[in-house]
Parts: sequence; structure tokens; C-alpha cells
Amino acid sequence: MQTVVKKWFRDKEYGFLENGSGPDIMVRKADLLNCQFLRIGVTVEFECHVDKSKLVAKNVKLSHQKNQQNGGRNTKQNPFGVMT
Repeated sequence: MQTVVKKWFRDKEYGFLENGSGPDIMVRKADLLNCQFLRIGVTVEFECHVDKSKLVAKNVKLSHQKNQQNGGRNTKQNPFGVMT
């Protein structure tokens, strides 16, 4: 699946992904594959699982799509999210 990062709490090491009109999908730092934290608005690819009646993202990785918030133009030279 693909969606956009809605919130990220760096100090708590988790955040939430957009899910349209459904409940947000929780994502934890431990489930990130190619980064250490996420930025709001970044597109990610992931597997969605149900854990104790809530949606949880697993195997989350940054997508290499163009930045949708900037009219499809990526004005920065660095990739989406924070690569480490």
C-alpha cells in the first residue's frame, strides 16, 4: 500500500499515516526500513496489519514518487523523508 505521513512524533518514535475516511494507520520507528524517522507529507509504501483492533503499518519504506505538495516538483536536492 501507499499513503502519506500524517503525523510523526520523533521523541516518541511513532506516528500516523493517512487512511482516507478510515482510522489513521499507526507506524513505529521499529517498522521503518530505510530511514530513522518520517516527515509529514512524505509518501511511504507499507504492509497494513490489524493489531489489537487498530491498523498498524509494517515494513514501511520511503516511496520515490515526486513530491505531491509542491505541484509535482521536488525543489530540494535531498530525497523525501530522512535517510540515514
